[in-house]
Amino acid sequence: MEKGNVLASACPSREILRRLTSRWGLLVLVVLRGGTHRFSELRRAIDGVSERMLTQTLQQLEQDGMLVRQSFQTVPPHVEYTLTALGEAAAEKVDALVNWLQDNLDDIMRHQAA
Repeated sequence: MEKGNVLASACPSREILRRLTSRWGLLVLVVLRGGTHRFSELRRAIDGVSERMLTQTLQQLEQDGMLVRQSFQTVPPHVEYTLTALGEAAAEKVDALVNWLQDNLDDIMRHQAA
C-alpha cells in the first residue's frame, strides 16, 4: 500500500487529517484515551460541544476507524464509544500535543499579549 501525502490536494489523508484535527475531533480523542464513555459522558466532558456536532464528530471518527460504537438494546438507549487500536495511536499523538500546549500556555499567552 502506498503512503499518503498530506501535502497533495487530492490525497484522502487531507480529509482524514481535517477530521482528526477539528476542534471536536481532537477533544473526543483526548477524552476517549481515558477509556470507554457514553455519549452523555462525552458531552459533559467536552465543554461547549453541541449534541449535533458531537454526533457528527463521532460518526466521522467511527467511519475513519478511530472508534467503535456499541449500542445496547435497553430503555433508554445505551451507547458506548471506545477507541480502536488506530484511534489509540492517533490519540497518543494528540495527547502529546495537548500536553505540550498546556505546559507552554503561559509563554504562548505572553507572546500573544506582546
